[in-house]
Amino acid sequence: MESDIEESLKKKQKKNPFLGESSTRKPLEHFSVRSYPAMGEVFQMLSRGMENWQSGFPVANPIMLNVDIDNDYMLLFDLLASPETYGKRDSDKLIFERLQKEFEAARASQTQEICLDGDQWNDGLLATIRERVHMEVERRAMPGDANVLADSDFQEKITYKVGSKVICCLEGARIGIQYETSFAGEPCEPYHCVLESKSFLEKMTVLEHTIPFFLPIREAENDLLSSNAMRFIDHVGELLQAYVDRREQVRLIKELYGNQIGELYHSLPYHMIEFVVDDSDCKITVCLRYADLVLVLPTRVKVLAWPTSQFKKDSISAPSPARLSYAEDALRNMSLPEAYAEIVLNLPQALRQMFQHGGSC
Repeated sequence: MESDIEESLKKKQKKNPFLGESSTRKPLEHFSVRSYPAMGEVFQMLSRGMENWQSGFPVANPIMLNVDIDNDYMLLFDLLASPETYGKRDSDKLIFERLQKEFEAARASQTQEICLDGDQWNDGLLATIRERVHMEVERRAMPGDANVLADSDFQEKITYKVGSKVICCLEGARIGIQYETSFAGEPCEPYHCVLESKSFLEKMTVLEHTIPFFLPIREAENDLLSSNAMRFIDHVGELLQAYVDRREQVRLIKELYGNQIGELYHSLPYHMIEFVVDDSDCKITVCLRYADLVLVLPTRVKVLAWPTSQFKKDSISAPSPARLSYAEDALRNMSLPEAYAEIVLNLPQALRQMFQHGGSC
């Protein structure tokens, strides 16, 4: 059954890029006996919910579980969203394709592209962009040839490039932002956010977007857009780039070291990542937590070495798992693929030293 589910999800992923790799996660085995739900059980529940959704059965209300993992309490919710949320997945692809075409057309018809650096991207420029949007709406509303009298400066179609963001004026009092993401210098997928600017007397609102539903764009809109629109635009870009970076780090270690990794799973935004490394002497469990979704390095790391029968044969007493501090330091300061290589390189010596001295958590 599980293989059929995974195959179905893989096919779904090819058709719909918004589901992401997270849909094909594997449940994690129990690391210890517990009286409360283990993380593996949680993800098995999520997989069953995804199966129900794909089969057309109603999905339960969002899961809300308090799970104890190594004495760290986490609230897992909205990994199984409501049926209405999943019902939007098919329309997301259509929105993405439509907005992509609209942004491409806007850039193709531009008369000028201005690249901005540092202080050039400011509230004054954003006000100018809003003014251009409103002037264009007014010009189009003029009867007959009256629009010929419009200020020629505002008839220009200007696109602004700010770092990885492309900002342009769209028809209908809309401001479009295209976020270009990348990993290790290679381009990844773009995302879009369209703001509606009816007038200077009203705050801008998010009209539509192609940002993954599990990233908190609505919270950012409520907190920032009315008070600091420029900060909102930048913050959304930071959320997207960090998400892509974390996701691609996981993809890369699976690609490079998949034969060494026994199990691996993650949350949808990749802010909770856990995997197991099968060593001949030990089973290594790695738990990563990111306190903020704009981070690309974890804030909480726990790496444990669980001794196997080989140590018992050598008469080495290891009643409890040992914490690998050198590995935790590497994960806090390096990208996941770099840290993994560092961990594996030094693992044999570290294990021998720790268990010879009776290391423990």
